[in-house]
Amino acid sequence: MSLPQQNTSPLARQARELFVVRVGRVMPDLVTAVQGRLTELRDQMCSPLEATQRREAWMTFQRVQGQWAELTRSALHDAYRNFSTQSAGAASQPGKLELVDDSIVNDQIVASRLAMRVLDKSSREINELRLRIQHLERRQEMSRNDILLPEVASRVFIEQWIACGMTRDAWLLIQDTVATHLPQTMLEAYEATNQFLVASGVMKEIDLQSLVRRTPGSRTEPRPPAFDESTGSRSSGLGSSVSEETRMMTGTSPLARAKMRAQGVVGRLKRLLMDHVSSDFEATQVLPPSPQLQQAMARSAASPSMGIGLYRSGGSAAPMDAVDVERTASALRQRAAELKQAASTPTEKATVEVVALMFQSILAEERIPATVRVWFARLQIPVLRVALAEPEFFSALQHPARKLIDRMGSCVMGFESDVASTALEAEIKRVVQVIEQYPETGRRVFQLVYDEFEKFLSSHLRGQGNVSKVVSVAQQVEQKETLSVQYTIELRKLLDDVPVREEIRSFLFKVWVDVLAVASVKHGLKSEETQVLKQVASDLLWAAGAKPSRNDRARVIQQLPGILQRLRQGMGLLGYPQSLQDQHIKSISDTLADAFMSRTEPIAQEKLDRLSQRLANLEDYLPQDGVGDLDLDAESIEMITGVDASNIEVINSGGSKPSEAMRQWAQELQIGAWFGLDHASKLVNVQLAWRSERGQICMFVTHSGRCYLIQAQRLAAYLQAGLLVPTEEEALTVRATRDALERLDANPARLLA
Repeated sequence: MSLPQQNTSPLARQARELFVVRVGRVMPDLVTAVQGRLTELRDQMCSPLEATQRREAWMTFQRVQGQWAELTRSALHDAYRNFSTQSAGAASQPGKLELVDDSIVNDQIVASRLAMRVLDKSSREINELRLRIQHLERRQEMSRNDILLPEVASRVFIEQWIACGMTRDAWLLIQDTVATHLPQTMLEAYEATNQFLVASGVMKEIDLQSLVRRTPGSRTEPRPPAFDESTGSRSSGLGSSVSEETRMMTGTSPLARAKMRAQGVVGRLKRLLMDHVSSDFEATQVLPPSPQLQQAMARSAASPSMGIGLYRSGGSAAPMDAVDVERTASALRQRAAELKQAASTPTEKATVEVVALMFQSILAEERIPATVRVWFARLQIPVLRVALAEPEFFSALQHPARKLIDRMGSCVMGFESDVASTALEAEIKRVVQVIEQYPETGRRVFQLVYDEFEKFLSSHLRGQGNVSKVVSVAQQVEQKETLSVQYTIELRKLLDDVPVREEIRSFLFKVWVDVLAVASVKHGLKSEETQVLKQVASDLLWAAGAKPSRNDRARVIQQLPGILQRLRQGMGLLGYPQSLQDQHIKSISDTLADAFMSRTEPIAQEKLDRLSQRLANLEDYLPQDGVGDLDLDAESIEMITGVDASNIEVINSGGSKPSEAMRQWAQELQIGAWFGLDHASKLVNVQLAWRSERGQICMFVTHSGRCYLIQAQRLAAYLQAGLLVPTEEEALTVRATRDALERLDANPARLLA
């Protein structure tokens, strides 16, 4: 079936040309800003590798900055001209399948992130321009290669960055700088293009009913446009096109999708408040609350009428139940009404209303124990103070107040009343009381208690029951496995220029590095036992060399029994049976006998001395970060540590090959979060209780205390295959914001009522 020709009117072509000209004007300022950012990064203290990469990026940009500016402006014009000659569907044929290079996909993902920043700033102007262009060209959808799309325009900047010789890693260094300058320029470009079309008589007034997409013959009633949660833009047309493409490109990264959805939710709230109340919500600092509202908040904070007053004395009380939660919710509603009456400005009234709706949603979250929910309710007044002083609370996902509530909520999500942690509830109570002690609660106080809560989690979760012992076991296993890999790397470097027989080299790499690693874990890196075993490696290398002199031969004959005995002791640390030890000893003995009769040049003594010194202090030369993944199993745990591993489940199989996005997600999982784990044909609820210092091993714990150890690569594989699924798909405050939005969308007048 042939595709219809695109109806590109002269006015639409002129509008696109005006748009690309206005966008291209950003290049001089953008080049200056990027240059400044690269210079700043070049002068910062960092690791040698990062310093080299930053210096190379800075030097390359000195040469190509003019070329990047020219190529970008030219590519913008080419995108406009090429689009004008294409058919409506030429750039995107749904039925056509083709392979796409990974680098292209990565560029598209980066461009989508930049486009999200543009959409957040210009969604209204973009939708109005979309409607006018569709009206001019008499079609229902914009082509996915239209230069007016934020995604397409953003991609031009990245593609030309690569085309002029800069690297993708260098782009990551300056992407925030670009995201600071480009959205404002594109907003101005969209505004100018809309003004041009209005001046030309194109849709001077926008009919919101045209935002509703209908199929032929449908009889859908007109309704206001819905917002797309992943972008914060209207669900049809331009915003939909970008959000669909973004979801497609980031489909392998649930973490990225969750962040985009969350940003879309808070972005919607910010726009709603700005549209219906005041532009104050775009500011980062406003005037303090009016005296009447301050007095009302002070009275509310001091009132014990929320059904939890008995806790203020510090005494014990019976656990809360649904009745207490409902009583607290009723008190919250009454409190919100009183505070709105005391509010003096529309901004104050709207802030009180939104915060109240958010806390009503939190109180309704039945997966959180009732006692904890009631304690959360006590944070309403402190959070209200923050929201009044810092309107960015509503749109900043990383605000300390949001992070604290989300973190505490994620740790108790899914608790059952009979297994809820008394210590965790006590810590939440302490956190709330600390915040209440500061009448002028602000960002600093929330950040302080958030940091304290993180420290509590780290020590609390790893100290429960037998978890502490398992953590110690896992730490030893990680240390042993990491040392084995690192000893191998360093030993290979040491022997590069030393003539060593293949049998001896193989024994050192395959057996002795594990002996040194286990000895280091059991006895310590600097212990006498470990140092003796390191010396054995040096003695073995000396004995395996040619011995042309009579004195050297006599020395070998004298020392050989002791060397072989220490080799057996080392293999005993690994649990080698007698037969396997005999096999290795025979191979080494035969090799030494052959070397004894060899007439080749011996290893120079000074080289052996240097080698011995390096072996004695081998850990001083090891890299600090872990290398590779760990070969983890219950048998090796018991062998290395001597601890019964019956209550430890080692996950060392299953899942699917993880993508880079999944590996990154695995590293970002938060301690204390709950998950559903599908392992060995059983589905269990587990909590992430510990991550090793090197990030190589994670430990998950069930309510009953069963421990699951999983190494980093396998964890990413389980996430990829859906065998490990977060219990909480959305942060608590984001979900509360979404619920508040639903109520406000249904009745915006309640903001100021």
